[in-house]
Amino acid sequence: MAEHGNDKQHWAAQRERGSFWLMKLTAFGLRLLGRRPMTPVLYGIVLYFFVFGRRARHNVRQYQDYLAQWSGRSDLRPTLRSVFGQFMAFGESLLDRLDAWHGKLKLSQVTLHDPDGVRERLMKNRQGGRGEILLGTHLGNLEVCRALAELGEQVPLNVLVHTANVAHFNRLQSAAGDHQLHLMQVSEMDAALMLDLSQRLDRGEWLAIAGDRVPLQDGRRVVVDFLGHPAPFPQGPWMLAGLLRCPVNLMCCLKIDGRYQIHLESFIDAPAWDRRQREALIKGWAQRYADYLAHKCLLAPRQWFNFHPYWQFDAPPPATGENHAHPRRVAP
Repeated sequence: MAEHGNDKQHWAAQRERGSFWLMKLTAFGLRLLGRRPMTPVLYGIVLYFFVFGRRARHNVRQYQDYLAQWSGRSDLRPTLRSVFGQFMAFGESLLDRLDAWHGKLKLSQVTLHDPDGVRERLMKNRQGGRGEILLGTHLGNLEVCRALAELGEQVPLNVLVHTANVAHFNRLQSAAGDHQLHLMQVSEMDAALMLDLSQRLDRGEWLAIAGDRVPLQDGRRVVVDFLGHPAPFPQGPWMLAGLLRCPVNLMCCLKIDGRYQIHLESFIDAPAWDRRQREALIKGWAQRYADYLAHKCLLAPRQWFNFHPYWQFDAPPPATGENHAHPRRVAP
């Protein structure tokens, strides 16, 4: 979580007060004391962010309000308790993240939903084959990718992120014994990066990237409808898929009734375009992804861990010709 000096300031340029150092402090406390004694300590820290994070509270309330309106569910309308509940869910996810890094999250504790056989393709990559892209989200606990490495029989997973703390996070994970999950900082897609990623795919490694965070280059975004309002989504994942000719799979890790549920499904089998089609295809893929994300929000409404101002446009929602009163089914 980060506190904003300016509501319009980009999330990646804001001071991440609650990310790396909170993780480092919590990791040290867990090693020293264990999870049970650290739980009230972490919740006290989260309470601090809730009390003094006025803008974060406003952004969470906006999300909950949009979700309630879009779904037509009055029980999802924001209250002080529901906003605080979202902050508390974030604190719980930090503890679970560290459990995953320390190998305490076992396969038996995870329910896998994989109708398209994504896990089977992960397992086959041990014997050869080209890697693919896993498109994740900040809905739920993205760090449970650690469990995916286990599900995939130790297939290396490269997570592309926009944070400057990548080296620190990698050291924390290595200290925890997690060597299959590798974070890579990505500021822009240049020729050297594309060559590196292509070689990793050829070696059978997989790439994971979040589909709901716009990088610093604001021009690399596409505005689509999300929960009935226009919102910016990144073009980067779709550009990567098209340039690398790499299939895209969707990944979401939600904690429901105290148990993690990993949802995997195929999204794009063979992305390709010519210059005339590229813009329309990217916008179409991004809209389908936003629809998928909205549907998943209803499964775990308090696990949307984007605390920055997500909807930054005053324009009317894009004309889609569809009624947004109910979630739309996303076709593969």
